[in-house]
Amino acid sequence: MDIFSHGLWAGAAAQAANVSEKAQGFTKRRISVWWTVVWGVFPDLFAFTIPFIWIMWQTITGQASFDEFRPPHEPAQPNSFPMFALASSLYNISHSVIIFFLLFGVVFFIFKRPVWEMMGALIHILSDIPTHSYSFFPTPFLWPLSDFKVNGISWGTPWFMVLNYSAIVLVYTLIYRKKKTALAKN
Repeated sequence: MDIFSHGLWAGAAAQAANVSEKAQGFTKRRISVWWTVVWGVFPDLFAFTIPFIWIMWQTITGQASFDEFRPPHEPAQPNSFPMFALASSLYNISHSVIIFFLLFGVVFFIFKRPVWEMMGALIHILSDIPTHSYSFFPTPFLWPLSDFKVNGISWGTPWFMVLNYSAIVLVYTLIYRKKKTALAKN
């Protein structure tokens, strides 16, 4: 899924949890929507920021042209260029539910409570599994235990983009109505 969708879905989940009376009793405090959004986009930022900055620096300083970084064919092979290899390695780390739960456990141990905002990253990983095909960064959600990946629908498929953003608008509309109803009761 695209990075904007990840942020929007993570934000919607946090807002829905904050509106839900059952979730409020479960979490015992409000979930920060903005931190959940940050965690929702974190896996892609972790995987692609360093390679993107390096490629842009090479292009801006004239050390290389942007065309040199374009793969000779689609899809790009992860090891066809050093920055693609780095992005692929970072992608394995940031898109693994195994790594996520290890990190979540470490943070739980440090803070002595669950940091629910981190669930934005889990939402990101789980939504990437069916929305990435083998042709563009299939999600290595079981890495490092397994290389198993799902050949899903490409998130860039036009009908899927329309469906995804329509669902986002619908969900935010429902959350807004629920908030409005809750405020009217008080």
